[in-house]
Amino acid sequence: MLEHEKETERSDWRANVLSQVRELILNAVPEMVEERKWCKPSNPAGVPVWSHSGIVCTGETYKSKVKLTFAYGAALPDPAQLFNAGLEGKVRRAIDIYQDDTIDTEALKALIHAAVHHNQTLKQKT
Repeated sequence: MLEHEKETERSDWRANVLSQVRELILNAVPEMVEERKWCKPSNPAGVPVWSHSGIVCTGETYKSKVKLTFAYGAALPDPAQLFNAGLEGKVRRAIDIYQDDTIDTEALKALIHAAVHHNQTLKQKT
């Protein structure tokens, strides 16, 4: 089994978590655009990407986790300390969600709104 598998082949907790996160993102920002990008032989379905005025975050499933990577996570306020991966990065930050983790939906919605606001601010500067 490959470390990184396409979500549609998973009918376990990872697919459920990714589905829950997808619903939360789309409900938080109804204007959010969802696409699949970066298709490759090991992941022919591609990676879910949510955008609004630029990429907000991506969602990927791995053997032991679901990873949400925020394109400009390092620039976002994270008072609930949801970011737990990629903390050394200068731009991106990620949230690794494991099987028994509980998602702080209000904090994640706030992070999504902050990411959209950040993208809009960047767009205004250009």
